[in-house]
Amino acid sequence: MYRAVTQSIEVCVEPSYMPAQSEPEAAHFVWAYQITITNNSPETVQLVSRYWHITDEAGRVQEVRGEGVVGEQPVLKPGDSYSYTSGCPLSTPSGIMVGRYTMRGPRGAFFDVDIPAFSLDLPGAVASLN
Repeated sequence: MYRAVTQSIEVCVEPSYMPAQSEPEAAHFVWAYQITITNNSPETVQLVSRYWHITDEAGRVQEVRGEGVVGEQPVLKPGDSYSYTSGCPLSTPSGIMVGRYTMRGPRGAFFDVDIPAFSLDLPGAVASLN
């Protein structure tokens, strides 16, 4: 499990390789990742957008930006958690993802929350540093 806390907003990530959706002989590797966002602040916040920086084993970078997550822009009251699962395909057997969420606070101010860097590694493969 990977974890980051920014301004009392905790983001935990648990990645897992999806062999049934992957085709290694065709250089197609798929991972799922479950993210749980917990609002440990005294204020209500809303997740409005996301940014991902994805680097594969060969050093190729993809950047992904968009509104919300999985079609939602969840509102988290103090103490609330929100979980979702998404996925990432790569053409190499390993990579790394890192990102941030943009949140809106109670007075309309925007702030960024870190998503911790996490590894996407084929089970049993020897990890290599990019």
